[in-house]
Amino acid sequence: MAALLFGLLLFAIQSPPVPSRPVADEGATPPPTLPSPPSTGHPNGTLQQLPQIIIIGVRKGGTRALIEMLSLHSAVAAAQNEVHFFDWESHFQKGLSWYLSQMPYSFPDQLTVEKTPAYFTSSKVPKRIHQMNPDIKLLLILRDPTERVLSDYTQVFYNRLQKHKHYQPIESVLVKDGKINLEYKALNRSMYYVHMQNWLKYFPQDSIHIVDGDELIRDPFPEMKKVERFLKLEPQINASNFYFNKTKGFYCLRDHGQERCLHDSKGRAHPHVAPAILQKLYQFFHEPNKKFFELVGRTFNWK
Repeated sequence: MAALLFGLLLFAIQSPPVPSRPVADEGATPPPTLPSPPSTGHPNGTLQQLPQIIIIGVRKGGTRALIEMLSLHSAVAAAQNEVHFFDWESHFQKGLSWYLSQMPYSFPDQLTVEKTPAYFTSSKVPKRIHQMNPDIKLLLILRDPTERVLSDYTQVFYNRLQKHKHYQPIESVLVKDGKINLEYKALNRSMYYVHMQNWLKYFPQDSIHIVDGDELIRDPFPEMKKVERFLKLEPQINASNFYFNKTKGFYCLRDHGQERCLHDSKGRAHPHVAPAILQKLYQFFHEPNKKFFELVGRTFNWK
């Protein structure tokens, strides 16, 4: 099995992969060739495998909840940390051997998954992942873009607060000279159609499953059943795997009698935003949301 995996990876690297559809930047200089990783096995029969599934984003969309819920399935082995292989040059230059070393040990019949939310908004990532494996399964979890912006700000706010660093009030970063501040990076991350267009240059739409992050918060079980079907996994995740924690205000997990919740940094209350500014945000995202719905052929219950 290890020899076969090594051979397939070596062949994929020596032979340029064929894009699933015409690629707009075919004339661009390709990234450095990725070295073929050696197979690393363990005496108990497990081995480290390149991921067959990647959760590509989006930041503050619910990626940690998604990978924890997916880990309930016995056929899935999840990397615990965000790897940032395809978006950080310092990691990408280390090659596939390093990437493989970041993966969990798994049995040959298990699927390996990693999640790095920054992948979705990085323009260079889709091509790099396609070069590694054009048949990979991609999971994208999205929330109402306005809610995602507020969560983005909240995370940065608490990080700066804990480090005793200066922070800007949310109104000052959202609005500049009476208009939405287009220089605020969190707004760009919520322009979903812009980033999705880039992914669809390299992957067919049926390779990317969009998880409704707002529904995952409200009722995780139906969303996870859709994920199981997309990944062609034997149904295992049940409604009994989830229970609502009234103290935390969100669903936690129950697995073989063991209960666990996400870190306390999850589910933090958003700062108060003046209704007039919220209305500006809703209006700002109206047209981008419409373009995204048309692009993916699906609508979401976003304000």
